[in-house]
Amino acid sequence: METGKMPKITKDCVETVVDKKFLRVFDLKYEEGKHYFDATRRPIDKLVAPMGEEEFKAMTPDAVSCVVIVELPGKEPMLLFSYEYRYPTGRFLLSVPAGLMDPEDQEKDNPLIETAKREIFEETGIVVDEKRDEIFVINNLLFSSPGMTDESNGLVCVKLRLDNLDMLDQTGAVGQEFFDGFEFVTKEKAKELIKAGVDDKGHFYSVYTWAALMYFISDLWK
Repeated sequence: METGKMPKITKDCVETVVDKKFLRVFDLKYEEGKHYFDATRRPIDKLVAPMGEEEFKAMTPDAVSCVVIVELPGKEPMLLFSYEYRYPTGRFLLSVPAGLMDPEDQEKDNPLIETAKREIFEETGIVVDEKRDEIFVINNLLFSSPGMTDESNGLVCVKLRLDNLDMLDQTGAVGQEFFDGFEFVTKEKAKELIKAGVDDKGHFYSVYTWAALMYFISDLWK
């Protein structure tokens, strides 16, 4: 392929390889005899590759990941993580509250904020109160790994101003979700986790956990 020449992928180029409820694989035949495979959650009519420029710029992410900062009286702010079982790794990994955007979220004025509030409640038992707490979008859409998928996450920051942590609860997990406790991380501890590249169990963590750690120590949330 010539340098600077962009393959044009249209809907006619797309062929379905796998079509399951939560995973699809499409063959993007971008040139005669040339193929590129896209693993995605999206149905064929929502694929990113054939989108026009305006549709691409207006798209919403598949999921939302949350940078949750807890502020308790008399204590320094802490980043809230949980240990969530991740099937592809076969382990509980240090994770941010996160989840897929539901169709009903898409109908709201701010789909990312609605998804974030719902996921935080399901995974922590905490109800985000916008009169007490602060919630805002860090980034509308980040591609997870565009070399193999068009899957994307929006990043939302939530500052919880709580009196205590008595409401913490992981029994609201739905579907295939499994959790094994919470982890509260100070700024100093966040730096240690970034430098180590693993959690206290010696396990690697996701890029969204790394992003939350970096955002926290950078003080951009303040």
